Amino acid sequence: MSRRTFPHNSVDAFLITARHLNLTHAAKELCLTQGAVSRKIATLESWFGFALFERHARGLRLSPQGSALLPDLQAAFEHLLTVAEQARAQQTVVRLKVPTCAMRWLIPRLIQVEREQPELQIALTTTTDHTVNFKTESYDAAIVFGTHLSAGDLLFEEALTPVMSPQRTGSALDTLTFLHPTRDKTDWSLWLSRQENVALVMHKNQHFDTMDLAITAAMQGLGMAIADETLVEEDIRAGRLARPFNTSVKTGASYRLLLRDSHGKTAGLAAFRACLLNPDSHGAS
Repeated sequence: MSRRTFPHNSVDAFLITARHLNLTHAAKELCLTQGAVSRKIATLESWFGFALFERHARGLRLSPQGSALLPDLQAAFEHLLTVAEQARAQQTVVRLKVPTCAMRWLIPRLIQVEREQPELQIALTTTTDHTVNFKTESYDAAIVFGTHLSAGDLLFEEALTPVMSPQRTGSALDTLTFLHPTRDKTDWSLWLSRQENVALVMHKNQHFDTMDLAITAAMQGLGMAIADETLVEEDIRAGRLARPFNTSVKTGASYRLLLRDSHGKTAGLAAFRACLLNPDSHGAS
């Protein structure tokens, strides 16, 4: 018979039955009927061309051939299980900390990581904290945000621009509510101070705790938000947001990727880093 016809799924039934020398006990462990276990053993015996067990009134006993074969089959089966377990354990879990405001940029790249690096599992934690301390926090990687950052890899620099729902583009801009990503007016004031031909007065204002919330409010038509142009790039391309002005203003802040020194996850973290830094070369659209 061909090697391809070898009944691999019957080996476990033989090994367990050989351990119990009792079909009832073997069937219980395998969650099968006694008849199903008997058929598996019969299939294996048919392939070998000899009996593996001798049937007696008091139960089963290994045949001489079955007794001789048992150690090698046990060793081979254990080796197979070990290889399978090692392969499963090779999946790398990357514990990633991300500020909520970066999620609009990150999610398409996480989809890419899942597609291009199936052995990676990203355990994501979102937070309003823009920093990380690998000495006190158990993350493997983090996206951080702030000014004067130099550690890690630059993902993108913050550049602010107004955005609004396309349904509100016909409205007079002075009548719209100004949506702020912080509890002050710093971002809007910075953008307005750099505009020579724009004279807007912030008559009505709404403040949010994160830029993501302000962007979502603008998308739903509440008013005009000031947002990072990279974070809203996909929303503008998809027609969920519109830019009433083409200008943007850099704030001096940036988003950067930091990685923990982890010898056990070096390859996984390198693959994750490559997906974030070079999306086009990994098949991202």
